[in-house]
Amino acid sequence: MGKGDIKSKKGKLSNGSFGNSRKRKSDSKAEATKAEKPAAKPAKK
Repeated sequence: MGKGDIKSKKGKLSNGSFGNSRKRKSDSKAEATKAEKPAAKPAKK
């Protein structure tokens, strides 16, 4: 588990890549648009 290990966080830091063990910081704008979606209204009978 060193700098050459692609799957570890240390390896991702040295390689400069992102993935499951090293997530990117998400934009607050992108999350806000997802959260603002109105809930689907139930169909009336």
